[in-house]
Amino acid sequence: MSSQLRFLPEGPYPLGPNQLSWVGIQHGATATQGSLNLLDLKTMQNTSLDLPGRPGFAFPCQTPGQFIVGCERSLGLFDTNDQSWQELIGGVDDDVTNTIINDGLVYQDNLIFGTKDLEFATKKAGLYLYRGSDNQLIRLRDDQLCSNGKATVVVDGQLSLIDIDSPTRQIVRYPLDIQAGTLGTREVIIDLTDDPAVPDGMILTPDGTRLIVAMFLPQAATFGETRMYDLASGELLVTWRTPLSSQNTCPALVELDGQLKLVITTAVENMTAEDQAMCSNAGKLFIGDSSLEYAVLDAPVFPR
Repeated sequence: MSSQLRFLPEGPYPLGPNQLSWVGIQHGATATQGSLNLLDLKTMQNTSLDLPGRPGFAFPCQTPGQFIVGCERSLGLFDTNDQSWQELIGGVDDDVTNTIINDGLVYQDNLIFGTKDLEFATKKAGLYLYRGSDNQLIRLRDDQLCSNGKATVVVDGQLSLIDIDSPTRQIVRYPLDIQAGTLGTREVIIDLTDDPAVPDGMILTPDGTRLIVAMFLPQAATFGETRMYDLASGELLVTWRTPLSSQNTCPALVELDGQLKLVITTAVENMTAEDQAMCSNAGKLFIGDSSLEYAVLDAPVFPR
């Protein structure tokens, strides 16, 4: 990949057998533009499409070729056929400065996503629900630093949001009421405050019992880590290492040749020239065995 695309890859997402999308959040340290990327895992051919700003996430829609994208401070529809952009809603975090949309997820006809303070300094970034029933944008929290990995689970009929605000180094869970647009009491389920790496992107395994978490180690090292934790106990079960790439950003499970594989994005962001010389694989995408039995992936698409 080019140096632009290796700067900050995130958000890998399965598009069906042997197909993957991912976003290049920004194409360099001072860049104000990023891209949606479509990767054929059989041929390893990547198609990169420029977006009108810096994306935090992109999810496929029911309409072929269309993606819903969180870009800068807007939600919009991007059509890969003609590369057109249609804003759905703007004004995200409009009462604060220097934040942009970051990670998110699709749940039924809703989007749940967060923003990040570009200086990683002030608790002013938001956590949002875009409610599909009435197309309303609802702020759930206004005190995030860098809102990252997200997942939803239903236990005993109660929907919960599992969430990462990366600088806290904690994975937390909230009861989530979509109709009311509210979160319940925050509960820490995995505490990584003593870890040198920062939890970044996160997904659930297909059976809903384990979390796969990409760990962003903010210094050069001989390898980076992505980990699988038991959701009920918080026990660390598996660690995948990315050689010569210490900044893991996001995981995804994909179907490749009838097997369930793990894709891990990594980044060059914040690395000095010396760091990059040591971490010569930084910014590359890694594909490896998932250690999970093959299961049909239920990767939701946005109903547009």
